[in-house]
Amino acid sequence: MIYWSIFLAFFIPGILGYGGGPASIPLVEKEVVDRYGWMSTQEFGEVLALGNALPGPIATKMAGYIGYMEGGVLGSIVALFASVAPSLFLMLILMATLMKYKDSMQVKNITKLIRPVIAVLLGAMTVQFFVTSNETFGSIQTVVLVVVSYWLLEIRKIHPAFVIVLALVYGALTTFI
Repeated sequence: MIYWSIFLAFFIPGILGYGGGPASIPLVEKEVVDRYGWMSTQEFGEVLALGNALPGPIATKMAGYIGYMEGGVLGSIVALFASVAPSLFLMLILMATLMKYKDSMQVKNITKLIRPVIAVLLGAMTVQFFVTSNETFGSIQTVVLVVVSYWLLEIRKIHPAFVIVLALVYGALTTFI
């Protein structure tokens, strides 16, 4: 019965919490503190503070921790699944609908409109990364990273994951020097 309660405690906020993790935090608190009494408001605040200190989505970190505290490893798995299940189900439904109507002119037109928007967003993100790198490491290191990355990706045809790992190693080494 505890696993069903854990599932509901994170599934309901996942459905109602439009906007992701931060929007669902008060709903999770209502379930965990008020409805089930698994922790006090202060304990919930501590879990929230810990979750905010760690990288990644807040809702899944809280679900994993609270689920583990109440139901062990299986409780953690149930809570994690319950927190992502609403989004997962909606994405599956949307993808099935999109695949059903993929040959319609409206879907093709929407796709044509989305591609330039994504290109502009990626371009803006690239410029932001370039500016940040230039401010942090200087223009010489930034240009070297850009040129070497381009050479590895386009000339040598190295997989992007390896180029990213090499850039991370380079960044770590230059931090200690």
